[in-house]
Amino acid sequence: MIKQIEIKIPPHKRGFHLISNYIFDKLPNLTGIVHVFIKHTSASLTINENADYTVREDFETHFNKMVPESANYFKHTIEGPDDMTSHIKSSLLGSSISFPIKNGTPQLGIWQGIFLCEHRNNGGSRNIIITVYGED
Repeated sequence: MIKQIEIKIPPHKRGFHLISNYIFDKLPNLTGIVHVFIKHTSASLTINENADYTVREDFETHFNKMVPESANYFKHTIEGPDDMTSHIKSSLLGSSISFPIKNGTPQLGIWQGIFLCEHRNNGGSRNIIITVYGED
């Protein structure tokens, strides 16, 4: 059985934001695999540590040093200095994640959470497709 739904995540400021509950609230009572896809090129998804907030801050700091907006070699900057840098960061992290589900319960590790990685200074709302492949 395949179930699919599209949800809209409200705007978040730039950074790494825990969105697990947005996803978990939409999961059907199936056992199988969940695939989550973000329909944007300047934001990404990741699964990582959700217990210590400083992990999110460290991610943001690292990505800003690795792909700095102050670099003067980017050509694709029509929407501002965070334009091309957001696309690069999104490509590094990826546009989708997958995880197992059992009887409607996500089978993530105890410290794992799903994060919206907002790379734009003013990214707006984000559309996400959740697809569950499973059986009753």
